[in-house]
Amino acid sequence: MSAAARLVAAARGNPATAALLDLLPGLGLPQGFLTAGCLFQEVWNRQAGHPPGWGIRDHDVFYFDDTDLSFEAEDAVIRRVRAASAHLGLEVEVRNQARVHLWYPQRFGPGYPQLRSARDGIDRYLVACTCIGIELASGAPYAPNGLEELEAGRLRRNPRNDRPDLFRAKAESYRARWPFLVIEAG
Repeated sequence: MSAAARLVAAARGNPATAALLDLLPGLGLPQGFLTAGCLFQEVWNRQAGHPPGWGIRDHDVFYFDDTDLSFEAEDAVIRRVRAASAHLGLEVEVRNQARVHLWYPQRFGPGYPQLRSARDGIDRYLVACTCIGIELASGAPYAPNGLEELEAGRLRRNPRNDRPDLFRAKAESYRARWPFLVIEAG
């Protein structure tokens, strides 16, 4: 089985995530992706022998719509996704990647560019191996850095969003839950 197939199998091994992957394509989110911890943490859960869903707080959904950058437009999509997925009992975090540059500096500091796609947002996670998503329309995994480091439990800074202090805090929080992870220096 390929690394991409193992990623999808790990995600779908969690019934809640599988249900969300089945539901979301019908909502027609432009450039929609399920991304972040609900995917990479399932890989680590399998390796650690944890049950599906262990430690997963939320499910992140990215989309990209640059036709209306207002909070109101994004909020309407957030409410639509939450209403459609309410029966699943999950915390679903929806973000329009076309708007991230408008709020990111206030939360995390300056230097965040205006993105051109949902993939650009995935590409900018602090930890390189966590830059993964599953495209909603096709069900295909997206992993710009490959999946080898994820499966090996190697955490390194992402040069596309190199913030050493934020990286260290994020990596340490992951290692506290999955002690086999290795944080690379530099």
